[in-house]
Amino acid sequence: MSQEAELDIDYIEKLETGIPGFDFLAEGGLPKGRATLVSGTAGSSKTVFASQFLVEGIKRGENGVFVTFEEPPKAIRRNMSGFGWKIREWEENRQWAFVDASPQPGERPMVTGEYDLGALIARIEYAIRKYSAKRVSLDSLGAIFSHLADSAQVRNDLFRLASALRELGVTAIMTAERTQEYGEISRYGVEEFVADNVVILRNVLNDEKRRRTIEILKYRGTNHQKGEYPFTIIPGQGMVIIPLSAIELEQHSSNIRITSGSDQLDKMCGGGFFRDSIILVSGATGTGKTLMVTEFMAGGVQNNERCLVFAFEESREQLFRNATGWGVDFQKMEKEGKLKVVCRYPETTGLENHLINMKQTIKEFKPNRVAVDSLSALERVSNLKGFREFIIGLTSFIKQQEIGGLFTSTTPTLLGGSSITEAHISTITDSIILLRYVEMYGEMRRGITVLKMRGSMHDKDIREFTIDHNGMHIGHPFRNVTGILAGTPMYTTQNEVERLSNLFDE
Repeated sequence: MSQEAELDIDYIEKLETGIPGFDFLAEGGLPKGRATLVSGTAGSSKTVFASQFLVEGIKRGENGVFVTFEEPPKAIRRNMSGFGWKIREWEENRQWAFVDASPQPGERPMVTGEYDLGALIARIEYAIRKYSAKRVSLDSLGAIFSHLADSAQVRNDLFRLASALRELGVTAIMTAERTQEYGEISRYGVEEFVADNVVILRNVLNDEKRRRTIEILKYRGTNHQKGEYPFTIIPGQGMVIIPLSAIELEQHSSNIRITSGSDQLDKMCGGGFFRDSIILVSGATGTGKTLMVTEFMAGGVQNNERCLVFAFEESREQLFRNATGWGVDFQKMEKEGKLKVVCRYPETTGLENHLINMKQTIKEFKPNRVAVDSLSALERVSNLKGFREFIIGLTSFIKQQEIGGLFTSTTPTLLGGSSITEAHISTITDSIILLRYVEMYGEMRRGITVLKMRGSMHDKDIREFTIDHNGMHIGHPFRNVTGILAGTPMYTTQNEVERLSNLFDE
């Protein structure tokens, strides 16, 4: 890149949109005084983006004009009211103005001879000047093509419109429809006539699950983040983008230890968990994962810490009953303000919504430790890529808050095996604890081992543990048994053990 080109980039001023996450992707916002094309298939949230752009501007003292070619203003007011946006009130305060170019009920377009958008452009210019607007949204350009016959003339008029907006110094959003998620930018090929910048919204169906993403495809003369990023629509808030590239490996590490809630497990871990560590507890159903969550919370409360549980498999009543059966009074902890239990069914919303809600709850409650039981339940509501992004987003946020996080994962078989969850989280965890069933002489026993303890020595044995009304009790290591973690236990004689040990020493 030449020195002159670099100087041009420096002089492109950007306008903060205020849309959560977008300004990070855009490295400051939309290029000021320019038009940006927002293209997407039906249901990809184009109108929400166009409306939210104006809403956030009004919050910053910048008036807006909304030009609608499809839905009448009444429908837009009604549809956007679910986000808490008081459009009618802003209209009365002369902060928001509609230019209604939508077809009237029963009206059929009648076009003869040459036709241009000169009158409409004049109305838009008048509204911008009258309301001293700084932001303009036009939704949707494709409607013009579908109602007018002369496409070449419409393209010429769109170019005139974009030039007029540029002359007025407003920052504009223009939405356009596309027919497929990956392919042509827009149905009628309008981008080269109206936009210096192109943003793509997608709503891809994969494995019977929808996943919304946003991509800045083109930003003429300035920089932006590359690639697709997930976003979601939150009631009462609007569009929220989750920029995973904003995650930086700058978390602080502490040498301070916190208790697991079990003195015996603390010894196996070399003195307990580190305060800002991520701990994964993996095991089959019934091996004691929820018990470990319960003891982790109880240990925190005993040390006067605030504790938060996100439960995705059991109801609140079940959790409290189980805790009582292990000698832990969740109800008392909650009344004292030391514990908060949030139970949600995974299918109630998408993973992006779960992530945003969990982060908001953590910000509001300000816990010292967090537990999620279980991550495996959340696998059902997303594809693999979305699930990995959720894991990265949640664990990085918890580490940035410098709090301890304990996550449970369910193995696919009773006697062991690796789950999808473990494959996506194991590399970013600080500690991994495995709970396994061990079949011995017709009896099912339980085993526990610390597989990983980053930054600390730990017990390498696989120890037997039992569960009673006082919780978990860790006992002696299993001897003369191999293949426990693989789910294929084999028994050896003492002579064989000594022979193998001598071979290992050699």
